[in-house]
Amino acid sequence: MTGEANDAGVANDGDVADALLLVDVQRAFISGPEAVPGHVDLQRAVGVLLRQARAAGVPVIFLQNDGPEGAPDEPKTDGWELFFPAEAGEAVVRKRKDDGFDGTDLEELLRAGKVETIAICGMLSEMCLAATARSAMAKDFTVILANDAHATYDVPPGPGRSPMVPARLAARAAEWSLGDEIVLVDGVEDIAFAVAPSSS
Repeated sequence: MTGEANDAGVANDGDVADALLLVDVQRAFISGPEAVPGHVDLQRAVGVLLRQARAAGVPVIFLQNDGPEGAPDEPKTDGWELFFPAEAGEAVVRKRKDDGFDGTDLEELLRAGKVETIAICGMLSEMCLAATARSAMAKDFTVILANDAHATYDVPPGPGRSPMVPARLAARAAEWSLGDEIVLVDGVEDIAFAVAPSSS
């Protein structure tokens, strides 16, 4: 299924995803004291997407980052675990780099499922989520992203007296950086799911 963005860079009526990709929705980042700002709202939004995708019977794929030793997402630690457990038949793809396609079988899984349009969600907006979205679009997948379905941390003050950037503004800048090819929608309720005709 092919979604197209209009001149404003938002979804047109009829944009439908035939897969859901969750990027690094792991306990360290979405729950507890080290979670991203607005993590409770993000939990709700990702939960809505999961319910919609599962109800529609489309492929659901989890990316799970393997952080270095001592990191919040170090493998086999509590923070590394997926916040939403995968159900039977749902793939979990472990990765070590920002781009979820780099060094993994993510593309093969999507091709095997005849996926054309991916709804993407998760963290961090300007890092793993953006890198994975860019790679997906470069591989000719259509990518749909809801404004409320991704998050990051506040950007601390930097060189040249640059001020702190609040997390929501940093997330919005990450959206903007993805250009006109990505399909942006206001919220997760604007994303529909259906199995692609070629895979049914």
